[in-house]
Amino acid sequence: MQASKQGISTSEVIKIKENFPALDAKKIDQIHDIVNSNPKAKLHIQMTTKGLSRKQIIIPMGSDNIVKFMKNNSLHVTNINWSLRNLKSEVLVDFIHSDLTEVMVVTNKVVVQLDLCIIKKYVKNVDNIDSLNVEVPQLLQSKSYLKIIGIPYFSYDNSQEHLSSSNVKQIIKQNQIFDNVILTSKLRVIKVSLKSDMSIIWIDIWDVQSGSKAKSLINWCFNVGKHIATIRGTNMNSGVPQCKNCWKWEHTTMSCRIQGSKYVKCNGPHKSKNYRQFGWCCKANEKTNPPHPKTKKGEPCPHVFKCSNCHGNHQADSNLCLFWKHRFNCE
Repeated sequence: MQASKQGISTSEVIKIKENFPALDAKKIDQIHDIVNSNPKAKLHIQMTTKGLSRKQIIIPMGSDNIVKFMKNNSLHVTNINWSLRNLKSEVLVDFIHSDLTEVMVVTNKVVVQLDLCIIKKYVKNVDNIDSLNVEVPQLLQSKSYLKIIGIPYFSYDNSQEHLSSSNVKQIIKQNQIFDNVILTSKLRVIKVSLKSDMSIIWIDIWDVQSGSKAKSLINWCFNVGKHIATIRGTNMNSGVPQCKNCWKWEHTTMSCRIQGSKYVKCNGPHKSKNYRQFGWCCKANEKTNPPHPKTKKGEPCPHVFKCSNCHGNHQADSNLCLFWKHRFNCE
């Protein structure tokens, strides 16, 4: 075995390997530097990812607005493209998709400020949309990962309820240090440990590749009632994505490779809106003995849910799932 770096003897490498067989050469170098007080042994947090394609526009809005908007997403694509062509823009919208907090418009080219204004004006004027709950469209950027510590998990405001993501969202809105911050996903609140009464709040924000927005927030303190909360940086990819198409973990909906889609409750090859028509337990089957009747409209589904991940008796996105409980543990 050769030394992993100049200055580390072969015997030292062998000794570390015997005690920690799972370590790679880079970790061995770090251990050696720390033991020998090497000033270069400072570990840096990788809290900012490289940005994805900038041919995507983020439009943060409330969940009610998202549901109403996505009902006619194909029509919106056509109407937005018509508005862009009228102003002789070379940008065209390919398709629109959404998650829990935002609508994402995917285009054929990177948009300019005029294109953003056209799309913003259209979205705010869509029927049944609460325009006050639609934020300014943004170009897709890098992500930075932060956490907030110092807030109790229970009774932070003298109530008996535990800290929820909606509570934290309200706290953030009341602090001016978050004025120019846009969240990339829903806030996540967990306990520090099973026996602890303190919380850790994970927040993911849109940033530039240098991570300047996150760096400007790190070590800031602010009051939450009588408690002092502190913002810290954390390693990127603190959570594992779950695909909303096949409901498997470790990849996003956009990168799913299966054709069609799976239903979250029974893993059947159909969408949720067509479940009553195609689900084996709800549709009529006269060939069985005795014949299986069709579930009447308005009655609850008699199907026993089967999770496609842990095979438990719940749907694939349930918080009862073992995978869901470990969603912040990539391993």
